[in-house]
Amino acid sequence: MTTGQWLANPDGTRWFFDSGALSLDFGLGGVDVREQFASPADLVEWLAERFERVEKKASTGELRDAVLLREAIASAARAVALGGAPTRDDVDTINLFAAMPDVPPALAGGRRRAGAGRVRAAQALASVARDAVRVFTTHGRLDDAGEASARRRIRECEADDCGYVFLDESRADNRRWCSMQRCGNRAKVRAHRARALG
Repeated sequence: MTTGQWLANPDGTRWFFDSGALSLDFGLGGVDVREQFASPADLVEWLAERFERVEKKASTGELRDAVLLREAIASAARAVALGGAPTRDDVDTINLFAAMPDVPPALAGGRRRAGAGRVRAAQALASVARDAVRVFTTHGRLDDAGEASARRRIRECEADDCGYVFLDESRADNRRWCSMQRCGNRAKVRAHRARALG
């Protein structure tokens, strides 16, 4: 599944943020997510970009569920990126959604496909939660007690004024920025200026 999304800066310019994982994209990289998904239509638009056959309508209850899951993923991602562990409430919320029926995978080319009908928002949220379980277990290096180990790949952008969280899947294990287009470029400009003045 493709990850990443276009985000807007306060000045109206846009930049591409790819957290490296569906669930971290959904949690918007650990930043304050309460103002995202202002309406059920916003939720449907986000899901439709990532899931085929998603229903064109979502209920206000599904919107509330999405915001709850999004806040739990964002909070958990931030905690792990900072070397800690998610709260029990965040873990319980993610696990609750992950236990629901998700979008069934289907192999193309057959005459019949189970789950070939419309995908409900609740199913898509379950798939997002299952991805979060996978990401935090595999890349957050949470042990059986839910504690984060020193060897984790969920990181926070190194820019002082950022805070986005991402999954570092670079070969050298050295991704530093949420986006080279945004924070990486600003860091290069600052370093160039410092060298020129120095």
